[in-house]
Amino acid sequence: MCGIVAYIGSRDAAPILLEGLQRLEYRGYDSAGIAVAAKPTGAGAAGGTAPLRVRKSKGRVAELAAQIPARFTGKTGIGHTRWATHGVPSDANSHPHTDGSGRIAVVHNGIIENADELRAKLQAEGRVFTSETDTEVLGHLIAGFATEGVELEDAVRAALKLIVGTYGIAVLDAEQPDRIVVARNGSPIVLGIGEKEMFAASDVAALVRYTRQVVHLDDGELATVRADGFNTFTQEDARATAKQPSIVDFEEASYDTAGHAHFLVKEIHEQPASVERTLSGRIDQRFSTAHLGGLNMDAREARAFRRVKILGCGSAYYSGELGAQLIEELARIPAHAEPASEFRYRNPVIEADTLYIAVSQSGETYDTLAAVQEIKRKGGRVLGVVNTVGSAIARECDGGMYLHAGPEISVASTKAFTSTAVAFALIALHLGRVHDLSPADGRRICAGLKALPDQIREILGQEKQIAELAAKYANHDGMMFIGRVRGYPVAREGAQKLKEVSYVHAEAYPASELKHGPLALIGPELPTVAIVPDDELLDKNLTALGEIRARSGPVLMVGHTAPDTKLAEDAILVPKNEPELDPILLGIPLQLFAYHAAVALERDVDKPRNLAKSVTVE
Repeated sequence: MCGIVAYIGSRDAAPILLEGLQRLEYRGYDSAGIAVAAKPTGAGAAGGTAPLRVRKSKGRVAELAAQIPARFTGKTGIGHTRWATHGVPSDANSHPHTDGSGRIAVVHNGIIENADELRAKLQAEGRVFTSETDTEVLGHLIAGFATEGVELEDAVRAALKLIVGTYGIAVLDAEQPDRIVVARNGSPIVLGIGEKEMFAASDVAALVRYTRQVVHLDDGELATVRADGFNTFTQEDARATAKQPSIVDFEEASYDTAGHAHFLVKEIHEQPASVERTLSGRIDQRFSTAHLGGLNMDAREARAFRRVKILGCGSAYYSGELGAQLIEELARIPAHAEPASEFRYRNPVIEADTLYIAVSQSGETYDTLAAVQEIKRKGGRVLGVVNTVGSAIARECDGGMYLHAGPEISVASTKAFTSTAVAFALIALHLGRVHDLSPADGRRICAGLKALPDQIREILGQEKQIAELAAKYANHDGMMFIGRVRGYPVAREGAQKLKEVSYVHAEAYPASELKHGPLALIGPELPTVAIVPDDELLDKNLTALGEIRARSGPVLMVGHTAPDTKLAEDAILVPKNEPELDPILLGIPLQLFAYHAAVALERDVDKPRNLAKSVTVE
């Protein structure tokens, strides 16, 4: 959930590190720091010890940059932007962390589970600690193994053998400034290959300005990075591993707001294009189905599955709920979504006739990755629906789909959520046509999918009206979101968005559950956002609105037809698609509503408090 960046080459490292940290700030932003080796690249231990230059501070990267002196030179360096797990945000707890001598500097993403035990042992040996973090343990451990004549990579490997937990690290040694050692176990590390210079980072966002050639490390793998190249090897026995670079297809412009006030609203407006990319080449008009070669599964195999289990966290989980409904409706296969964070801890029964689908925008969500590994260990078949090419979940799965939604910088997911819902519609169509979905219904769904981008544009054209409604409701202490069946996952995601970016308390309930408890909360002070599609449950949904209005509860309806003003004070109308696909469109105005509520409340829209984009720790 934090950000790592490293550089070695002929240029001064500090400006490159600071820019990389600014691009990674969405992964963590309570503190930041950099360390550079002052001695020119190529000098080895024989040249004597050169001090590391370290600057770190609580706050945003811009505050750190303001503290960096003009002559903060060095050709080798590492940097970090933090999302606190051990210790409050402070200058002392900021990364990089060093050993007592200041020779070794470490930046770390993840959690060292046996940090307290290791700290106590090191303190008994006389080591002095200056922070509350688990990471500082690593600096002292590595320094203890980095005796005269020992290569930095060997010292890092020896230290990691003592670690229990997850990590993505970059290590710098003042006595060996010709290299940086990086390692991965449960937290992403990617190498960037330049022209006589090398980079490393926790996310390709930090690299795209300088290179498109990247190498993803696997768990249990380390790399020694030098200006002229890299070598990778296993943590267990230092066995060399063969890695082939891949080409990143993200454009540098994707990491710019492009004139928008925030990344969040930019990404909301990118959804017509991102949905088009998700659909591109995947609609098979001839057979009224979806062409999904990446599933690595023929029709016979697809027919053999008797149920589908979808796993994700946060918005990915809610998109999985929407996907489960699509699969049940179109393929008539029992389907269910479950939080990946809970799945592996209940010792799940892995069934041979169940297809498992893991959902993650980053492809690095730790809980989801661990669930995938548990399924694979027990012999299950698992597909991935991810946005990031080459990510850990994509590599672990037996097949799957890339969303091609493009980079998502704002912490709150919008275009990735929508593209995930579209991906599930394609999977449901594919499975449906393998089973009993008729060609006529297949054509109907294909036509509905092709209509989505223009219908999303139509909804985005209502932004001014939605902004006015958001400003009207933003000052309430809480809001209720309700929906039935297809509308319920939309309500859950809508409540999630509002909570994330505006800090307004929001809860989602099935509309049918109002009478079983939540109706006690209804009154003039608690508005309700009601998801009311024009489908077979329309009358029942309208009855629920009547129950709310009878208790003086304000209602904002999101649906297809204008309601009686006695049932809803306000309404946002969206274009009608096929009933199965309507939830994809009904979620779009809720994104704009949450965004403009946050703006009205003057929140930090792209970097909401206490949250980070990629959750790579438990």
